[in-house]
Amino acid sequence: MSYPIYLVDDDEAVRDGLSLLLRTIGLEVHAFASPERFLAQLAALSPGCLILDIRMPLISGLKLQEQLGARGLNWPTVIISGHGDIEACRRAFHNGAIDFLSKPVDEQDLIDAIQKGHAALEVQTREASETSETRQMLASMTGREIEVLEMIARGLTSRQIADALELSPRTVDSHRAAIGHKAGTSSPAELTRLWLEAQHTP
Repeated sequence: MSYPIYLVDDDEAVRDGLSLLLRTIGLEVHAFASPERFLAQLAALSPGCLILDIRMPLISGLKLQEQLGARGLNWPTVIISGHGDIEACRRAFHNGAIDFLSKPVDEQDLIDAIQKGHAALEVQTREASETSETRQMLASMTGREIEVLEMIARGLTSRQIADALELSPRTVDSHRAAIGHKAGTSSPAELTRLWLEAQHTP
C-alpha cells in the first residue's frame, strides 16, 4: 500500500522539484507553501508521510512537527534543511522524525526515507486495526465476562475466580468458553495480552 506524501516548504522551486521527482516514481504528492495552509486542510487528509522544511516564516518545520505531536498525530516525518544545524537535528529526532536530510536533497536518500515512512505507516495501520478489533470484542462481552477476563489476566484459576465472584466453577467455565469464542482464543496468555491491550484502548 502506498500512502500520500505531504510536502511543506515555502520555496516554490523545492516544492516543484521534489514533487516532480516523487510523482515520477508513482507517489501521490500534495505540496503546501506554508504550515498554515497544511494545517487548514489537515482534518481532511488521510495518513501519510510528511516532508517538512525546517526554516519557514511564522511556523518552522520543527514547530509544525511539535504541534502535530501535541495533537496526537504521529505520521512519519522527514525534515529537510539547507542549514547544518545539529541542535535542530537532535530536536527533530527527539520529536519522532524518521530522517533529517540536507539540501540539496539526495534523491535516493529521500526515497529511502519515504520507504521507511511507509513501513512505519503500515505498522500504525495494523495496530489501529487490532485496537479496533479489541474494542469491538470487549463491547460484545457482558459485564460478568469482562470481570472473568480481568481475573484470567491476573492469573487466577477457575476455582479462584468462582470463589471471588461467588459462582460455581461450572458457571465460570461457561463464561470462559464464551470469552474464548468472542476473543477467538482460549489461551490464558493471549487473553491476558488482549486485556492489557484493552487497558490502553481509549
